[in-house]
Amino acid sequence: MSSSRTQSSSSSVWQLQYMKLNFFTKIRCLLKSKASFRKSNLQALPEKSRTYQDFEKVAALPEEIVSKPPEDENEEVVLQKTVKKIHFGSWEEKEKAAIEIEKLAREDKKTRKLMAELGVIQILVSMVASDVSGHQKAAVNALIQLSHGTYTNKALMVNADICSKLPKNVEVLDQSTRHAFAELLLSLSSLTNTQLPVASSQILPFLMDTMNSDSTDMKTKEICLATISNLCLVLENAGPLVLNGAVETLLSLMSTKDLSEKALASLGKLVVTQMGKKAMEDCLLVSKGLIEILTWEDIPKCQEYAAYILMVLAHQSWSQREKMAKAGIVPVLLEVSLLGSPLVQKRAVKLLQWFKDERNVRMGPHSGPQTGWVSPGMGSPMSPRSGEEGRKMMKNLVKQSLYKNMEMITRRGNLDMESESCRLKSLIISTSSKSLTY
Repeated sequence: MSSSRTQSSSSSVWQLQYMKLNFFTKIRCLLKSKASFRKSNLQALPEKSRTYQDFEKVAALPEEIVSKPPEDENEEVVLQKTVKKIHFGSWEEKEKAAIEIEKLAREDKKTRKLMAELGVIQILVSMVASDVSGHQKAAVNALIQLSHGTYTNKALMVNADICSKLPKNVEVLDQSTRHAFAELLLSLSSLTNTQLPVASSQILPFLMDTMNSDSTDMKTKEICLATISNLCLVLENAGPLVLNGAVETLLSLMSTKDLSEKALASLGKLVVTQMGKKAMEDCLLVSKGLIEILTWEDIPKCQEYAAYILMVLAHQSWSQREKMAKAGIVPVLLEVSLLGSPLVQKRAVKLLQWFKDERNVRMGPHSGPQTGWVSPGMGSPMSPRSGEEGRKMMKNLVKQSLYKNMEMITRRGNLDMESESCRLKSLIISTSSKSLTY
């Protein structure tokens, strides 16, 4: 028994010594390569000019500065000490080393790759799970810098199980730490070939809690929405997104103009999936909210997204079209078809065709997703009495909408004429004043 314990302790000591040896070997190779590079560059210069330049620099610098080692050597020493502390130091030393790694990783891509080769990423990922906010924040900020511009480092973070080490309680985080976590997830979500463990990790709970929190600032919410948009590009993520309440969260954020475009973009990707469309159909306020966005003349992109989502929901669904009609979509569509952007006009006209005659319209190709050919009579089921009532309602709504649009166009024309007359008057006054002699 005692012999087995002695063997296990000796093996652990041997492993630690091996890690240290491997670490210092890599650092030594790095220092030798940089020293040889500087030596070759120095030898490439003409001897006379090199001697004169060196003499001139030494004469110009104070004695205390001349006695210091070159800047590159200082960086190498800092790198060596930093990596040593992150591997073998105490928690306080690890925190200081993480802050130094963040600064060093900002410099260039080669430094970031070298950090990964020296095993820094795995240590930083383990620090993310720390209960001490200082350790956690320093590690996340360092990982953000290490993830910039390198696919390998991002893959190493995912392999080190960073996604399961995200905090479960968002409210205990301060704004800067919450923002840092959101920025790190955005960087990782841009991975194309590597699948993030969305369903089995803390990614979606963290993002939903952050976006639903009233204490989260607008910039952090924008970053979370961009991450959701990247995750929606993978079809397999639609199920976990819906199950974690992404549709409800996005619908609540789309009414905020600063966040609406990003929220609608993600809803447009989810609505073409079966689970996403079902979740939106079950939401009572989705039609009313999207119709309200159609009236935002100052944000045409949001109008286009809203019209697209309404087209997908209304396609081959009489119940959804009935909800939209009760919410007052027809007058809004008439206005948008006259005054909106070319794309939203096209979509509004298509929706108006579907509302025009529920019995006889056959769903054909349109700018929304295609679901295949539908046999006559099955595309838009409706009772005869409902069809007659719909025709009468449509006639009244068309008259009211046309009258309203004529008033609006006339009012805008009068305003344009008034502004033009004011401009002409000012022009006449200015030209006449220039002709006066003093």
